[in-house]
Amino acid sequence: MNRKRLRNIGVLVVVLALVTAATVVGLRWWRDAHRTDLQRAMDLAPSDGQRFSWTDWSAVREELGVDLDADSPQGEVVDFLDQGYDADLTSASALPESAQVMHVRFGFSPASVDWELFSQSEAGAVVMMHLPESTDWGSLAAQLKTLGYTEPDDEAGVWMGGSEALGRIGGVTPELGYVALDEEDSLIFTSDTVEYLEDALDDALGDGDPAAGMDDVVDASGEALSASIYTGDHACAALSMGQADPDDQALADELVREAGEVNPFTAFALSVQPGLDLRLALAFENDDQARANADSRAVLAAGPAPGQGGDFSDRFELGRVEADGRLLTMELETVEGSYVLSDLSNGPVLFATC
Repeated sequence: MNRKRLRNIGVLVVVLALVTAATVVGLRWWRDAHRTDLQRAMDLAPSDGQRFSWTDWSAVREELGVDLDADSPQGEVVDFLDQGYDADLTSASALPESAQVMHVRFGFSPASVDWELFSQSEAGAVVMMHLPESTDWGSLAAQLKTLGYTEPDDEAGVWMGGSEALGRIGGVTPELGYVALDEEDSLIFTSDTVEYLEDALDDALGDGDPAAGMDDVVDASGEALSASIYTGDHACAALSMGQADPDDQALADELVREAGEVNPFTAFALSVQPGLDLRLALAFENDDQARANADSRAVLAAGPAPGQGGDFSDRFELGRVEADGRLLTMELETVEGSYVLSDLSNGPVLFATC
């Protein structure tokens, strides 16, 4: 084989390698560009998280027709939070009771952040917030100094506030005790313990893994305005009929027997969708369980609500129920004036029983 042919083959190999690399990069970019903010946020959440509470504050403001930013009058922020409460869009957040003080003194709050993910585990809790591109990060740092937080030596480190700083500020959640600013990714992390915040930062910005087994229910939640997302073990405990009184437990047992096969699920997500209807997503061990539970849980969701009172139809009308692979989704069309997310994310919930 002559040198010219060898050179041509070498050039072809390089070109093919470059094309392949470009294709992979392009596919990754396309996938990331088509992911929801909830999906991105969950990828950054601590790997030991068991309960995740999502609020897309920018989408909530849009849903309610409210135009706010960090400079809006405090009264408008109060009105916004009242509207959000009435629409059952703020119950997942860790911030509403702190929002007024945050808005005035911290320079960020539910009136101005893009979204919030509150992650809880047995080891601790962390609030993650995404801020707009227009954020003045130097001003935020200066504000933290004014509030009494101790600046870290490393810009990626933790601002130390604790109970002393929060005591001086007043009116805010302990989850704002320690703060980390990530200007590059437009993120703020806060927690009530410095140790857990540092671990959460390592998970989000280092080589940590996201919480396992949650992808299916997160993907199914789409562009959620607000959501409660639990691991299967946590949901089975938090929503258990074991919290109900003995008479309600007995009724629940009878209703489950009549409904048919009911299996434990591996992940749970209940989300408020644009338009304010809800979507329930449950992941199971296999396709057969998802299909069987689509039938049994649909029966339970259309009947009495022991432990909560009345019938589930007082709160929502059951819409489409679908099993797709190991995933079960149920559309819940809310009854006006009902507080479905806040009711059903704080058990007992018969149709979410394990």
